Amino acid sequence: MLTSPLTSSLTSALPDTGPVTVVWGETAAGDERRATHAALVGAAAAITGGPVGRIRLEYEPGGRPRLTGPAAGLHVSLSHSTGAGAVALSRHHPVGVDVETVRPLPAVPMARRWLDETAADWVARSPRHARIHAFLWLWTQKEAIGKARGHGLRDGGLTQRIPPPPEAPPLRPAGRLRPLPDDPGTASAVLPAGSARHVLAVAVSGG
Repeated sequence: MLTSPLTSSLTSALPDTGPVTVVWGETAAGDERRATHAALVGAAAAITGGPVGRIRLEYEPGGRPRLTGPAAGLHVSLSHSTGAGAVALSRHHPVGVDVETVRPLPAVPMARRWLDETAADWVARSPRHARIHAFLWLWTQKEAIGKARGHGLRDGGLTQRIPPPPEAPPLRPAGRLRPLPDDPGTASAVLPAGSARHVLAVAVSGG
């Protein structure tokens, strides 16, 4: 199971999206997938009031997760990385979540390859000790947005611009989903992950 799971209910600046519930926590090594699936079903049962035993996790042909039974119709997303898992749920609009473990990465070269010039420059200007965190701050939002839109990093997901925050590194994870400048129908945020070992982002697509 997720260790000491944290639950947050976020609001969005988008109209008519309702709250987005996010549950995340650390896991035992090797147990990430199972623990994340169990957290998703448990959170769905808490939201709908349905019995855990009647809720099943399935996947659509494109890979988007969906729940059956009493939780059918909920929009859900899940993610797991080494030692961590996270899920997001919404009654109203598609959601996406991504959690990444902070690990040695060539942050600046990866930013130059996968991010736009402004974002890559922001990563490069970050203090050396914070560049990996800065890159993952942008990358997790890119992943979460792609999941919320239903195509992952395909079909333009890799080219989606994620505006960097003014400070480097970002010291205050957001508690509210904020619209993208070039797509007001999509909003994202990076949340406190409860540990400096992980970076967690969530997104909602209201378009």
